[in-house]
Amino acid sequence: MLTPERHRLILDLLKQQEIVKIQELTDITNSSESTIRRDLIQLEQSKFLKRVHGGAARLQGKLSEPSIIEKSSKNLQEKMEIAEFAASFVEDGDCIYLDAGTTVYQMIPYLIQKEIVVVTNGLHYLDSLLEHGIKTYLVGGEIKYKTKAMIGRGALISLENYRFDKCFMGVNGIHITYGYTTPDPEEALIKQTAIRLSREAYVLADQSKFNEISFAKIVDLNEATILTSKTEADILKSFETETSIKVVTQ
Repeated sequence: MLTPERHRLILDLLKQQEIVKIQELTDITNSSESTIRRDLIQLEQSKFLKRVHGGAARLQGKLSEPSIIEKSSKNLQEKMEIAEFAASFVEDGDCIYLDAGTTVYQMIPYLIQKEIVVVTNGLHYLDSLLEHGIKTYLVGGEIKYKTKAMIGRGALISLENYRFDKCFMGVNGIHITYGYTTPDPEEALIKQTAIRLSREAYVLADQSKFNEISFAKIVDLNEATILTSKTEADILKSFETETSIKVVTQ
């Protein structure tokens, strides 16, 4: 099968399903795994798809923003592994900022035994933080319905009252050129401000976030350390030239 035919088949399959596996593509095209991997690299460079662990995924729209319920159910095991790993960077005596992301939310049970103070813009975090006896401050502002995040001028003014040892952030996209991005400019500004007010910044991201680009830029890659789990080695290698990446070890 000629290269253009394989590329068309790959892209047609991605229109039907969000993720395709390399094995699935080798079967359909009757090609070797190395050939399919080269195809995926070429298509990714042409911005038709993004590679993920074991295959490829459809690119999301730049304004696409799933609800908390939708995001919470995706890649849950991976998110929990990353969250537990992220909590290991928190030390007694830290003042930390927890961004209103679904992966960051999974950190809370792993913070129970630590003597810390948490500031968050995640309205939906409050019950869990208080139930676990964690001293918590909520920034003020407008409540964004879709993500239950506090945003807007009031949230920015409130946030400026604090300084953090560490912040833990969620993002929608991580790209070698365009940095960390998210669909909403107001949320991007809150994230950007929290990173600026922190001594150390961490971005928690499963494999689905790599090579995605959303509408609003947060900061450049080098302004935060990426905490992630299983991802194609060559994808990680390209990002390691721009920032620090720490991978979950099981």
